Amino acid sequence: MEPMDIIGKSKEDASLPKATMTKIIKEMLPPDVRVARDAQDLLIECCVEFINLISSESNEVCSREEKRTIAPEHVLKALQVLGFSDYIEEVYSAYEQHKLETMHDVAKSVKWGNGAEMTEEEALAEQQRMFAEARARMNGGATVPKQPDPEQSLES
Repeated sequence: MEPMDIIGKSKEDASLPKATMTKIIKEMLPPDVRVARDAQDLLIECCVEFINLISSESNEVCSREEKRTIAPEHVLKALQVLGFSDYIEEVYSAYEQHKLETMHDVAKSVKWGNGAEMTEEEALAEQQRMFAEARARMNGGATVPKQPDPEQSLES
């Protein structure tokens, strides 16, 4: 049984987006160089095979360390084991950049609030207030009386 068959996909299903790969190929070559469709397909197959090779070795490194999840360190170790040490520095810097972007995205979602800091009662009150505002707008712009603050009613 092929490894890809285990997870329910055939080798044909494992590919990379052709449009994206074509764009990358064109960006890497001088503007006056054209690449035949067959050559593009072959390059895409090589990229898929490279990814499978790195993934497989990363999985083996992970298993040797008795871990269940492949971590970036496992991928870096796999690159070294397979003789792709020249790529490690660039892969590591891409990983660091990804971490920075991820932290920025998390900080932005916290800034705008995702509701995680609200209690269920506060969320329900906020939802009811928003529904009332929407009803008022639908009914010709009548203003909505301000809902009493639950914190104030508890203190009185």
